[in-house]
Amino acid sequence: MKPTFLIAALAGLLVLTGCARNQVEPQYPPKELASFEERAELASVWSARVGRGLGRATYPIAPSRDGDALFAADEGGRLAAFDADDGDRRWQVELEVPVSSALTAVAGDIYLGTRNGEVLALSQRDGSVRWRARVPSEILAAPQPNQQLLVVQSVDGSVTALDRASGEERWSYSASRPSLTLRGTGTPTVIDPVTFAGFANGRLVTLDNRSGQPLWERRIAVAQGRSDIDRLVDLAGQPVLTPDGRLFVSSFNGRLVALEATRGEPLWAIDYSSYHTPILVGDFLFAVNEAGHIHALDANDGSEIWRNTALEGRSITAPAFADGKLVFGDFEGYLHLIDARSGDIVGRERVDRSGISVRPITEGRRIHVLANDGTLKALDIRQ
Repeated sequence: MKPTFLIAALAGLLVLTGCARNQVEPQYPPKELASFEERAELASVWSARVGRGLGRATYPIAPSRDGDALFAADEGGRLAAFDADDGDRRWQVELEVPVSSALTAVAGDIYLGTRNGEVLALSQRDGSVRWRARVPSEILAAPQPNQQLLVVQSVDGSVTALDRASGEERWSYSASRPSLTLRGTGTPTVIDPVTFAGFANGRLVTLDNRSGQPLWERRIAVAQGRSDIDRLVDLAGQPVLTPDGRLFVSSFNGRLVALEATRGEPLWAIDYSSYHTPILVGDFLFAVNEAGHIHALDANDGSEIWRNTALEGRSITAPAFADGKLVFGDFEGYLHLIDARSGDIVGRERVDRSGISVRPITEGRRIHVLANDGTLKALDIRQ
């Protein structure tokens, strides 16, 4: 059976399918924004425009920063490079491909994926194409490099490793797919020896980067309930790997789990439904559930330190971190700052009325955010 993909929006299973014409009422209606004590100001530094933005389907085309350069694209294939400090547009090219994935900029290259399953490697110097390669289907997750490989996860449940220098395929792996999945895929975490990849069937697999063969596999979430929606168990985020060898993995309708990365042995687990990647800062693990509730957890045992429900139903982005604060965008185009220690909202600024659906990029006190209509802004946090 060919799978059906869903778009989770408004943080509560407001679902669109390719053939459906009616919208399902959101499980979590968006909360009105409440007043708060402002302790941090978001000051606009520069603004630019990147083509048509993310398109009607709101493709997750998050920008990427490498050093002092910021790269952003639109769904029609316009790719631009900016000076991250002052916003000067260094170059712009028309790739004439339907871009669908987040960008990855590293070591002089830019990598991206398209709706027709093409992977492009481009030069950071001028946007020229270094190589092109094909994978089995549409790519929504940012391609992930290590020293030799570029690993790409596509919506059909396949993971393909390409040679970083040439784009030649080195190996591929395919996982079974349920009949209904979230619109999107997990993003693999890649280090030199192995790739950690999560799939729509609720499983996390560790692949040997020499051959693509699985080294170990763990079920993170188990499908339950009568309806297909109840049985969604996608691992739609990215596994978070720590220097001391722990993995943190979230799942939809499932659990948030800490694992020992070498063998996949569980360290702790809590019931948790999320399609976002958590973020680790020190011993704090910050996560967002499907309702848009933000949780700070003790990374050592999963116990809750604080929670904030003020942004429920506002379709907030995955968290970023800047200057001691969590940074989120929402569906109305607001950028929110939350104190990482207390969980209090301390800053807010409306960036663009088209909404923000991709995670902001942070560096020190600087935040770069791409709105759905292609408005790209840089803001600084000021106390």
